[in-house]
Amino acid sequence: MGIGAMDDVQLLRPQDVGSNTFLSLIKQYQKYDVKVDQFIDMGIMNAMDLEYGPFKKSKQAIFGSSKLKHFGADSYFGHQEIAGTDPKKPIFHNLESFIDEIEASLIEAGHSVTRITRDGLDLLKVNNLICVGDNMETDLGQAINVVGDLDHAGIEMIKEVGHIVRRIVKVPRVIAFGGSNVSIEDIESAIFTQEGKYIGVDAPKSGVYKNNYHVEHIGFGVDAMKQVPIKLETKHIQNYFYGKVSNVIQSDLAIRYDVVDTDETFNFLISDLEKEQTGFYFLNIQETDLAGHAENSERYIDRLNLSNTYLKKIRELLHTDDILLVMADHGNDPTIGHSKHTREYVPILIDIKNNDKLVDIGVRETMADVGQTVADFFGTEIEFGTSFLSKIKE
Repeated sequence: MGIGAMDDVQLLRPQDVGSNTFLSLIKQYQKYDVKVDQFIDMGIMNAMDLEYGPFKKSKQAIFGSSKLKHFGADSYFGHQEIAGTDPKKPIFHNLESFIDEIEASLIEAGHSVTRITRDGLDLLKVNNLICVGDNMETDLGQAINVVGDLDHAGIEMIKEVGHIVRRIVKVPRVIAFGGSNVSIEDIESAIFTQEGKYIGVDAPKSGVYKNNYHVEHIGFGVDAMKQVPIKLETKHIQNYFYGKVSNVIQSDLAIRYDVVDTDETFNFLISDLEKEQTGFYFLNIQETDLAGHAENSERYIDRLNLSNTYLKKIRELLHTDDILLVMADHGNDPTIGHSKHTREYVPILIDIKNNDKLVDIGVRETMADVGQTVADFFGTEIEFGTSFLSKIKE
């Protein structure tokens, strides 16, 4: 949920000029019932430095905003940045650019590899169970998919192939995934080409998402060992991951809730918070993002209203030593005229029990400042980012 297009969009993403997810939604308050009092109270209008209709600035809030240091506006890299990664710029390319090297590396690792040809383009079939091709669901050239028959290959084989591919290609993401009750024939029947350059599997058509879906996102230049969750593990601090966080952030010891439904996601968090265990609780609400992709303002507002209700419950559970931070990893303005993420500044809204001050932490250069602040809160540090903990505790 962004709060205004970044200054560089005219050059990098001209389709995002004028985007402002939160403002676009509240502007529709006379058409839809918009209930965002918790976000307002925590200072989101202050972070935007504006007031609109009944939506006024807060007089007691700790607030700021952040730029996206990663390229574009990406969920995977957004989460990696928040966790403490210094994003490196990848290269967009198709499978064909590295297909010979990938094939040779897979064979060297002991896998059998054949090629499937469609419209003069080749895709790799590994062990007669897995297909390696271009990702056809996102911006073309942004990811390579490693999709397999989970029942016969198993997720570890699919991941192994994925990591071999990752060592070679330069795209932002290699996505290794599989599902049950899906055969290699189902996967092959969903292969298609685009623009005479890209060949891959239509994953929804293959049925791979329907049953027992397993996935690992393997990013370019991402070192989980330098992120805050791994650092916290060395201090025996428990990580709790909810929603999309559970399948994009690495942590061997994290308690994970891989869910999408907003009620379910929040209820798992609240149940854990009620146990009053020390830890880092990292949650992503995905249904707002999905509504943005669908360009559906009414659905987005409905999910935002629901999040507002749960936010009130979470704030009521805070103890004196707790810190609650509400932010986003990118924008997704449903009114901008396209269905992709929008490159926007994101809000940073902070709540501490009985706060009576108005504190502006400024515009952060990277969302990794959040990861560094979490590390600072738990008495440690990570390699990248600047903590704003001292500003919060002024």
